[in-house]
Amino acid sequence: MIPNITRGDRMLGVMAYLAGPGREGNEVHTEPHLVAGDPAIMAWHDDAQLDHVTALQIGRELDHPRKAFGTRITVPVKLNDGSPKRDEHGKALRKDAHVWHCSLSLPPSDGTLSDERWAAISEEFVARMGFADPSSGKPPCRWVALRHGQSREGNDHVHIVVGLVHEDGTAARTFNDYPRAQKIAGELERKYSLHVIPSRERGDGVRGEKPAERARADRANGGAVAAETDKDRLDRIVRACAAAASDEAEFVRRVRAASVLIRPRYEAGGGDSVVVGYSAAHRPPKPGLLADGTREKRNAPLWYGGGTLGRDLTLPRLRQEWPSTPEHADAAIAEWRAAKRLKRPVAVGREAYGVAADSELWARYTTEVTALREQLRAVPADDRGLWAQVAHETAGAFAAWSYRVERDGPGPIAETARVLARSAQLRAAHVPARSAGVPSVRGAAMLLASLTHDSPTVQQALLLRQLANTVKALHDAHAAAGDAARAQAIHTVVTERLASVYARLPTSSTASAPEPVATRDPAAAEAVRIASQGQLPARAPRPPVPSVKTPAARPAQRPNIDRDRRDVER
Repeated sequence: MIPNITRGDRMLGVMAYLAGPGREGNEVHTEPHLVAGDPAIMAWHDDAQLDHVTALQIGRELDHPRKAFGTRITVPVKLNDGSPKRDEHGKALRKDAHVWHCSLSLPPSDGTLSDERWAAISEEFVARMGFADPSSGKPPCRWVALRHGQSREGNDHVHIVVGLVHEDGTAARTFNDYPRAQKIAGELERKYSLHVIPSRERGDGVRGEKPAERARADRANGGAVAAETDKDRLDRIVRACAAAASDEAEFVRRVRAASVLIRPRYEAGGGDSVVVGYSAAHRPPKPGLLADGTREKRNAPLWYGGGTLGRDLTLPRLRQEWPSTPEHADAAIAEWRAAKRLKRPVAVGREAYGVAADSELWARYTTEVTALREQLRAVPADDRGLWAQVAHETAGAFAAWSYRVERDGPGPIAETARVLARSAQLRAAHVPARSAGVPSVRGAAMLLASLTHDSPTVQQALLLRQLANTVKALHDAHAAAGDAARAQAIHTVVTERLASVYARLPTSSTASAPEPVATRDPAAAEAVRIASQGQLPARAPRPPVPSVKTPAARPAQRPNIDRDRRDVER
C-alpha cells in the first residue's frame, strides 16, 4: 500500500476534482462516493454517488474549523529542486497549506477491496496519523475518505482529505508525516493481509512517480502510456554520465555535453568553494514565434536534485567512486562554477576523444567484468551494500549504452537500466565504504558511453554478454535473499526485453558461449585466477566530500542555505 501525500490551500478545489469526472488519459473517475470520514459529516452524507454541489458542501464543512478560528497553517515555498524560494531580501517565502490529501494505493495483485475494508483502513490510518485519534483526548480534525474507481494502471485506491485544524482551532501535527505514513502503511499491510512492500522496511525503495510528472510526459508524447517522464530521462542521462566519468570534473562536463543543465549546491556559509550537492534540469527548447510575430514565453527549467533522481545519484555517493585529491577538487570546483554561470567547460577531458574503436580497451574491460562476475559467486546474498554497488555500476553501463543507441526514446536497454537501478537504492545510513579489491564495471560504461559506428561489434557482444552474466548474478542474489519481486522484475526485463537486443548482435563461438566463459577465453581465465586470489588493485574508499584548498577571501558571499533541508539534492 503506497501513500502519496500532497498539501494545498484549496479545499473546495480538491473535493470538486475528486468528485468530478477526472482527466481523460490520466485518471477517469467513476461513481465517486464516501467510504468513511468525520462522524458529523458521515451522518449527513452517506455512500451515495457525489455530485458537484454535494462535494463543495462537504469541502466547506471540512474547512469550517479553520475559518471559524482564523487559524493559518503554512509551509515553506520550495523550488523544483527542493530548495527554499526567497524574496528579494533573502527571506524564505511561505504559503498556506491547510489541506492534507493522501491517496492510499494498492498494487493490481491485491485486487479490489470492499468499501467496508477501505473504511476500516482509512479510519485506522487517520487515527494513527494523529488527525482523529479517540485515545489522544485531542479534538479531532475533520476528514473524509473517498473512492472513485481504479487508476489507469488498475490500482484500487482511496483518497483521504483532512482539514489540518482541530475542532478547538489548534493546528494539526504534520511533522515527518511522510515517513510516518510509510510506517503505518506497512503495518496496515500486514494487519489486513495485503501485499507487503519489502523495500519499505529495507530502506531501498525508489521514489514514486508523481501524478503531475506522469501527466506532463503524457501531454508531451501525445498521450502515450509508456512515455518517459522528465525525471526518468534525467535519471538515465545523469546515471550514464556518472558511470562513464573518471572524476567529478569529467562528470560535470559529460552532463553539460548531454544538453542538461546542472548547478551546484554549495555548503552553507562557505561561499562557492565546497559543493555538497547538485540539481539537474533539461535545457528548455528555444521559444518559437507566435502567429502575431512575437516570441513564445520561455519555459523555466524543471530542476531535480540528485537525491530525487536516485539515492545512488547523490553527490556524496558518486564521490565514493572518484579520486579525492586537492587537485581533483580544484578541477571539480572550476567546472561547477562554469556550470553555475553557464560558461564553457574549463577543461577538455577524455570524454572528448574517441576511444570506442580501441580493441585493446574492449578486451581489457571485458576481462574486468568477467572477473567481477566470477568474484560475485562468493559474495553472500545478504551483503546488501556490495550488491547495491554492483547494481549501481551495471545500471550505469546500460544507461550509457541506452544514451548512445536509443536516440528515439527509451527502449529495452533503458528499461534494463531502470530495473537494475532499483537494486541500488539504499539510504545513506546503510551505504558501506567501497570494498577493496572488487573489480568494476566503470570501464565498460565509459566504452559504451562513447560508442561509434566503427566500434568493434564482436567485442561489443563479448562485453555485453559478460554484463548480462552480472545481471544474472544480481537476479540470483535477490532470489537467494527472498526478494522474489525484485528477482522476477530483473528476469522479466532480461528475457522479454533485452533478449531482442542481443539477438541483433553478431555471434561467435565465444560471444554466444554459456558460462563459464573462462574455459574458452585465456584472458578471462587469467582474470578469474587473479580475482580468486584477491590480487586485483585495491580501490580505496573515498570520503563523501573531497578535500579542498583553503579558498582566498571573497568580497561577497552567497546567502546561507538551511543545513536541515531534505536530502533532495544530496
